[in-house]
Amino acid sequence: MVTALVSAVLMATAHAPGPIQEFRGVWVASVANIDWPSRTGLSNDELRRELDVIFTTCERVHLNAVVLQVRPSADALYASRFEPWSAYLSGKQGVAPADGFDPLAYAVKQAHAHGLELHVWLNPYRAKHSADKGPASPDHISVTHPDAVKSYGTFLWMDPGDKYVQDHTFNVFMDLVDRYDIDGVHIDDYFYPYPVNGPDKKPIDFPDGPSYAKYLAGGGRLAKDDWRRKNVDDFIERVYKGIKKHKKSVKFGISPFGIYRPGVPAGIKAGVDQYAELYADCKRWFREGWCDYLTPQLYWPIRQTAQSFPVLLDWWKSQNVKGRHLWPGHFTSRTNPKEGNWGAVEVTDQIEIARKTLGPGGGTVHFSMKALLEDWNGINEALLAGPYKDKAVIPPSPWLE
Repeated sequence: MVTALVSAVLMATAHAPGPIQEFRGVWVASVANIDWPSRTGLSNDELRRELDVIFTTCERVHLNAVVLQVRPSADALYASRFEPWSAYLSGKQGVAPADGFDPLAYAVKQAHAHGLELHVWLNPYRAKHSADKGPASPDHISVTHPDAVKSYGTFLWMDPGDKYVQDHTFNVFMDLVDRYDIDGVHIDDYFYPYPVNGPDKKPIDFPDGPSYAKYLAGGGRLAKDDWRRKNVDDFIERVYKGIKKHKKSVKFGISPFGIYRPGVPAGIKAGVDQYAELYADCKRWFREGWCDYLTPQLYWPIRQTAQSFPVLLDWWKSQNVKGRHLWPGHFTSRTNPKEGNWGAVEVTDQIEIARKTLGPGGGTVHFSMKALLEDWNGINEALLAGPYKDKAVIPPSPWLE
């Protein structure tokens, strides 16, 4: 009798469905105080409370990962060994939080307490955003190594072809991996800057002539465009391999512009050619397996033919020859009635399309946290009533285990 009962229980357990495996992330942007901190000059307690609300909201909506921006402009929202404290904390770059408070250390601990992965989001090359109105800190790269930083449009950019920039940024990444219990390192779509037009309406060339001349003087033979792409390719490969050497379990994620090139796939149109203008060959990075997950920013509606969400998702899936994770990004902030005024159904339908296209182990990432904090157009309830009704666990990454 007991043996038969045990056998029945074992058989039932063997056929019981397992937990949903799906990455459900959200970007928390610090640049220009978009999401967190909500403004400059917050006290430590206010910084903690805002993070607590973010993590509580994520847990309530059945997300399982937060992508927190900690290096918006060669600065830091954590106790960096290499760069100054961000102005988005105090209002003045280089000013540390009182009493030795480290926001990232707190964020990692609290995210994990809420059952969330914490991925740190860094911009590799931006040195100053137009929203940064104050002076640079004396230890900022624009002051310590001004030759490595270029003015372009209303921003400052580190030169990707400068060896100091390459080594400095790599060291920043590895320092985070070594010192914090993070689950992932994440970069967005800013490599070489988006083109800026001059008075004649023609694109202004990025002013990296000195570093290219140095490359040629050293025997280099690549044309300038190919050299620029190689600079970024080499950095991506170096970061991926560096993370695996320092701490193999930490995932490396890349979130490029959602369209590889205009006309790819057929019928797709774009205002920027990231391969030829941002010098980002993200198709190659994906096919080489230089990331653990790719999150192309598929920020267009399902029925917008020129930039169709499902058509683009299918194409990116076809490039996943290494079997890495493909977790597309949604422009969930378009649910803001003052912005794009998407209905919540646009986002939930996109999630369902991604789920059917990618199958178990898929997932998506939402831009940005403010949409969920404000619950624009009832997005939270729509998620819980639809695709996020049940909780999900982070999909495994077999190549890391």
